[in-house]
Amino acid sequence: MTARIVRAAAVQAAPVMLDLAATLVRLDDWTARAAAKNADLVVFPETWIPGYPAWLDLAPDAARFGHDGAKRLFARLFENSVEVPGPAADTIAGIARTHQVTLVVGVHERAGRSLYNTMLVFGPDGSIRNRHRKLIPTYGERLIWAQGDGDGLRVVETPAGRLGGLICWEHWMPLARQALHDQQEEIHVALWPEIKEMYQVASRHYAFEGRCFVVAAGSIQRRADLPAELPVPPVNGDGPGDLIVAGGSAIIGPAGQYLVGPVYGEETILVADLDLAEIARESLLLDVSGHYSRPDVFKLEVSRGR
Repeated sequence: MTARIVRAAAVQAAPVMLDLAATLVRLDDWTARAAAKNADLVVFPETWIPGYPAWLDLAPDAARFGHDGAKRLFARLFENSVEVPGPAADTIAGIARTHQVTLVVGVHERAGRSLYNTMLVFGPDGSIRNRHRKLIPTYGERLIWAQGDGDGLRVVETPAGRLGGLICWEHWMPLARQALHDQQEEIHVALWPEIKEMYQVASRHYAFEGRCFVVAAGSIQRRADLPAELPVPPVNGDGPGDLIVAGGSAIIGPAGQYLVGPVYGEETILVADLDLAEIARESLLLDVSGHYSRPDVFKLEVSRGR
């Protein structure tokens, strides 16, 4: 079989927390760096624009009813979120088009008065190929994001291959995984805030189960990035430069093997060449939507639409 090589890049970097305009500038800069490495596909982490709300797990008063600081912080996050369509989405599209890459980035999406944890996929022509809203915000995240829907639970054709993706704990939703497996996914993007040990397990399991490549992207955040509205007490005397979100990005092959990474504790771009012909070779062993499935026993129906 003729090789089809796609160069994938996972960007592990810090956004400018709660600053949409400045984070878009940083998005352009890091995308340019990845494009300079001849990347076809560039992936940024969960809600990278304008930053993952790590304070939900760290601030002791984050969930207190009617907390004035939490309300002011939500308003600031709301004002710095992305509308689709809208000016910020147009800027992201322009970055993909300028650097001629398939670009995947996690954003806080604003729709009406609600926010969603959303994955945006742009083609190198600047067209939006998919918009997936996280189905179930996890635990404390429900203070910020509304529930998503099945409309974006799709695998889409891009110049980098057939591309799908899930966000964080969606990787432990078996039917969400199967919905993408059934669409013959070649490259899966796994967006996380930080890829801890069990998140590595989930990312590698997804690659093995789906017989696909996985680009797992984690972010970087420092204590100094935490917002003042919800003070977080220091832990063990840590300082402003200490990391509270430490990355863990990796690129994984269809047998569940690491191709590069995981890397923790630094801003970097992980790059790997993906031979899509490897998918057919590995499908001899397992194909959960084909020879290793039982459609006469199991049926999956996905409700789509916003």
